[in-house]
Amino acid sequence: MEKPLLFEVENGTAVITLNRPEKRNCFNRELLAMLYDAIDEVARNDAITVAIITGNGKSFCTGIDLSVLGKEDLFDPRGDGKEYPDIIGACQKPVIGAINGHAITGGFEIALNCDFLIASENAVFGDTHAKVGIHPGWGMTQLLQQAVGRRMAKQMSLTCQYINAEQALSFGLVNEVVPAERLMPRAMEIAGQICAVNRDMMMTVKSLIEYRDRATLENSYAHERAEFGKWVGKMSEMVKPK
Repeated sequence: MEKPLLFEVENGTAVITLNRPEKRNCFNRELLAMLYDAIDEVARNDAITVAIITGNGKSFCTGIDLSVLGKEDLFDPRGDGKEYPDIIGACQKPVIGAINGHAITGGFEIALNCDFLIASENAVFGDTHAKVGIHPGWGMTQLLQQAVGRRMAKQMSLTCQYINAEQALSFGLVNEVVPAERLMPRAMEIAGQICAVNRDMMMTVKSLIEYRDRATLENSYAHERAEFGKWVGKMSEMVKPK
């Protein structure tokens, strides 16, 4: 029996593949536990600079496996009190979502928590929390409006209608749309570009961008300037004659 999640590392890039194609990659407890472990490994392993999350088959992830709802602990799958936003939020390294097909509800939230998304022309996105009567809990109501704006987020989440890849691109939800056969090569190409830059400064820049999520523009600008001052001081010490 195949594992519900595959994990491979190549040239500094970790590829995390949701692997329940017969279930459209909907998640059960085992898949979630393995996903959390994989992201923790990305965060911990110095040989990894960037990660890609994708799905096997025709879907990226279609959310909760309703057949195990109430039977398996999907809210604390490892027994450590941590959920997906906690795990991925603690990972300082970039995580790219390579969206190969349907990203629906909880699966859409898995995608939204990534740093940015590259989509196959076959990708489809939808928030059906209101349709199926399941409360969002992994950031849907906040991250979707951050990506597409409040008005479009309301339309998507209140109507529960799907959007295709080209619509997602026009809304700013995804960065690029590529032919299906080009999805992973393109995601790996971008990951390689990230691996080629100065890793410490790349992670610093990522942190500075994300600082804006919890501060005003004025405070974020001041924070960047203060950190720049510290960097200049550190560089000056390094080049000072002994």
